[in-house]
Amino acid sequence: MAQESPKNSAAEIPVTSNGQLEDSHEHSFNRDLKRSLPVGLGLSETKITSHGFDSTKEGVVEAGPFPGGRAQQKSGPVVLADEIKNPAMEKLELVRKWSLNTYKCTRQIISEKLGRGSRTVDLELEAQIDILRDNKKKYENILRLAQTLSTQLFQMVHTQRQLGDAFADLSLKSLELHEEFGYNADTQKLLAKNGETLLGAINFFIASVTTLVNKTIEDTLLTVKQYESARIEYDAYRTDLEELNLGPRDANTLPKIEQSQQLFQVHKEKYDKMRNDVSIKLKFLEENKVKVLHNQLVLFHNAIAAYFAGNQKQLEQTLKQFHIKLKTPGADAPSWLEEQ
Repeated sequence: MAQESPKNSAAEIPVTSNGQLEDSHEHSFNRDLKRSLPVGLGLSETKITSHGFDSTKEGVVEAGPFPGGRAQQKSGPVVLADEIKNPAMEKLELVRKWSLNTYKCTRQIISEKLGRGSRTVDLELEAQIDILRDNKKKYENILRLAQTLSTQLFQMVHTQRQLGDAFADLSLKSLELHEEFGYNADTQKLLAKNGETLLGAINFFIASVTTLVNKTIEDTLLTVKQYESARIEYDAYRTDLEELNLGPRDANTLPKIEQSQQLFQVHKEKYDKMRNDVSIKLKFLEENKVKVLHNQLVLFHNAIAAYFAGNQKQLEQTLKQFHIKLKTPGADAPSWLEEQ
């Protein structure tokens, strides 16, 4: 008579009549085991199988794909992907760096204005920048005066043209004063024509100097502003590094000093680059300015002298020399055929 196997109340597993584990309990046990497994094992779903009591294998744990689950793809070595970058965190880091840089630069500017902070000065370059800014103000004043002269000359030419037309009309209607009115009509029309020629030369002078002042010089001054911003950043990080070097050196301060040294080097290279760019632009600007102003001043002088000397041929020759074409009054207006 076969003896019954001793029961263990602590590990009692219900089975069916044929000696197999009940499905509901098997699924429950598998679920509890999977929850207890560490997450980082990288195993597929685990199946727990139970054999009959006459089997020598009891409670065997098979690490294979669970029925109904997704099969694990067979591939080469497992490569852990890099940590996914968060755009929001990147933007937050950029904002933090920008805020810190702005704070340092603001502190440097206030220290310089209060006379407490030191600033890096390139005496030769600073003198050239001051001269450029002073010259720009003077050129702008010349432009304002030249524009006023052009406006007044235009009004005078317009009045002379109207006066010549009035004299010509009276010359036809007054037989007794026909010659006198005719002489004055011809004189006013000639003055108006010469005035239009002079007006063309003055407007060409204004356009050329305006381009020099508002584009060429302004572009150089924009580079100067960038250079000054780089200089402030350089001095701000230089001051921070000097303060850290004056303090104690221990395990807490050494990493800060090393980081400050790296930031200082970055801004020093930026400052040196901008200083070199400003020097090059100032050199090219000076060459271009001399060339442009030389031609425009010669044009202005010759046109004014020929006009007031009454030398019409010389005045026209001056415009041809500088390739200035006068616009005929009403030439820009479309013809009646184009309007149809």
